[in-house]
Amino acid sequence: MTAQPLRVALAGAGAFGIKHLDALARIDGVEVTAVVGRRLEQAREVAAGYGIGHATTELADVLARDDVDAVILATPTQLHARQAVAAMRAGKHVEVEIPLADSRADAERVAATARETGLVCLAGHTRRFNPSHRWVHRKVVAGELTLQQLTAQTFFFRRANLNALGEPRSWTDHLLWHHAAHTVDLFRFQTGEEIVAAHAVQGPLHPELGIAMDLSIQLRAAGGAICTLSLSFNNDGPFGTDFRYICDNGTYLARYDDLVTGKGEKVTLDGVADGIEAQDREFVAAIREGREPESSAAAVLPGYQVLADLEAELSH
Repeated sequence: MTAQPLRVALAGAGAFGIKHLDALARIDGVEVTAVVGRRLEQAREVAAGYGIGHATTELADVLARDDVDAVILATPTQLHARQAVAAMRAGKHVEVEIPLADSRADAERVAATARETGLVCLAGHTRRFNPSHRWVHRKVVAGELTLQQLTAQTFFFRRANLNALGEPRSWTDHLLWHHAAHTVDLFRFQTGEEIVAAHAVQGPLHPELGIAMDLSIQLRAAGGAICTLSLSFNNDGPFGTDFRYICDNGTYLARYDDLVTGKGEKVTLDGVADGIEAQDREFVAAIREGREPESSAAAVLPGYQVLADLEAELSH
């Protein structure tokens, strides 16, 4: 007897929504039944391109459908918490692209709703799933590496409010609540320890966007490892994030799904080659197995306390 497919709806038909559709197409037993977009024309175009039967601009319509078991939210940051809670209240499992929320209170509300409903709520902290970072994680857990310092650089050129495709955004991205959230959580994940010290300084605010364009963060884990993170929206050069793992037994440089040693030697990685696909596979598996997923709302929640503490420091 063939099991019924897991029926998933995608909210957010932009660049990252497309990445999720590509990943879901490679996972057996998954059917995408609906797409939600900010513009109906865009939603219909994406749905047609992937053979998806329903397109709409209203998430509420999708949450009321019987042919939706789970929702992936690749929507603007400011909507994440509200939409995640709405999805779970409607009885749908939910995967929320990073960040889970843009405040500690909202992150706590999402985690509380997941606990109350018993539904799967996975926060899209993709760095936990990139093969490069998973390789380091396995070595740390096995006792083969001890992390001394994680150094990360997150650099983009965002002096205008444009997305990854160079198109106008309907919302404003944030270095602290979005991009720093990746590394704060990754540092907790790789050390297996909570962050006991956190400090930050920021550069001038953008006169129109009202956000810091440059940010520097220092963290220390309970066991003594440190993290140094530099972020910028002013970088007119190669985009993205680079991580340097300085360990007791080697140095490793990670960029998304790739990993090399400090001497430039490529590290052979096993498993799924794409972090988004690995993340989506974990979401599907957790639903099917009735368990809490890796990077659940509860698992990532302490990192949002760190972000809130850093925001408080910066406000002074």
